[in-house]
Amino acid sequence: MSTGPAVQHDPPAIIACTISRDVQIFDLLIEDMESALGDSWGDLSFDDAISFLGQPEARSLQFVTIAMDAEDEDRLQTISDIIAAAKDHKVKVILIAEDVSPTVLHQLLREGGDEFVPYPLPENELARAIERVLTAEEPKAPTEGDAKFKATGDRSGVVIPIHGLAGGIGATMLAVNLAWELANIDKDSDVKVCLIDLDFQFGTASTYLDLPRRESVLEMLTDTENMDSEVFMQALLTYGEKLHVLTSPTDMIPLDMITPQDIERVVEMARVNFDYVIVDMPSTMVEWSQTVLELSHVYFALIELDMRSAQNTLRLKRALQSEDLPFEKLRFILNRAPGFTDLNGKSRVKRLSESLGISIEILLPDGGKPVAQSADHGAPMSETIGKNPLRKEILKLAQSVHDVNQSDAAEAKT
Repeated sequence: MSTGPAVQHDPPAIIACTISRDVQIFDLLIEDMESALGDSWGDLSFDDAISFLGQPEARSLQFVTIAMDAEDEDRLQTISDIIAAAKDHKVKVILIAEDVSPTVLHQLLREGGDEFVPYPLPENELARAIERVLTAEEPKAPTEGDAKFKATGDRSGVVIPIHGLAGGIGATMLAVNLAWELANIDKDSDVKVCLIDLDFQFGTASTYLDLPRRESVLEMLTDTENMDSEVFMQALLTYGEKLHVLTSPTDMIPLDMITPQDIERVVEMARVNFDYVIVDMPSTMVEWSQTVLELSHVYFALIELDMRSAQNTLRLKRALQSEDLPFEKLRFILNRAPGFTDLNGKSRVKRLSESLGISIEILLPDGGKPVAQSADHGAPMSETIGKNPLRKEILKLAQSVHDVNQSDAAEAKT
């Protein structure tokens, strides 16, 4: 009795690949890929990835996961080339990173990485990242100004500078996220918010929102005498079609290259066209710092529970009071404040307040590593870690600011 030919089953199409120095280092990635895709994925080394992406066999690829750790940072150019090749072939890129510096990670995300997942992989996070990259719409390029919003010059916005009194204290984080929360605070009315980055040397508001820097910013700042509302709006970029951002210039410039008169014109132009103007200040005090202070409605000074903040607060307090400047406009915010159950920490906060002769009105909790990861991802916390306790406190602060503004506006009408 003869038998028919054996049935041949075609192997499943490869829709994804891992790319790494050695995938065996990332054993959790192997498990999660098998769980999500079964046999529909393959593995490539860094050296083989670019050539494979150009072959016909790669046409079925939908995404790749590039896994790297600190040892791979010296191969940054190779990894960047792989990302570029993947984007050229319309292949999504998920970055899996362990102990990689934020600078490197941000650069790779700017060059085309679609998602970032830390390693060791949180439970089900890779599956969620895969779902996001496969269902995401192509992002719109940032636009100059906003076609839906025309400058009217009929508003009287609230000017809120944010000043970190020590390096790395989180001032830009607060400025960006407060601006975004205010832009989304009232679903029933059209609240317009402008974020201005006045740190001309090391400003990173654009980095936090993944926005480019352009030459037109410096051109406008150095010729404010001829600046009108149209020139100002063209210098702005929009994020999420709601937040307008004046980024710091492309190149590092001296802080005193811009005069107090220039700063006054820029802030005033923003104030009459927006409901809220959030100003990210440099930590250094310059001649035009007084200009911003005098134009502000409330001036948020961000500190931490450490000796740097205490000493710098005293210096700032003496400087302002010696020049008879409005120190009373300052509202002190403590970042990375001790938790509710940390009685010793709360006692230290009280002693700090009493020794400096200031009132610490707002306590922001430590949001942990997810806050830095959200910044590296180029998105506000509400879009990436909405349930983080730090994000919730910033939302409360935005609601408080908006409520006070609405109440003052109502009283002014009566």
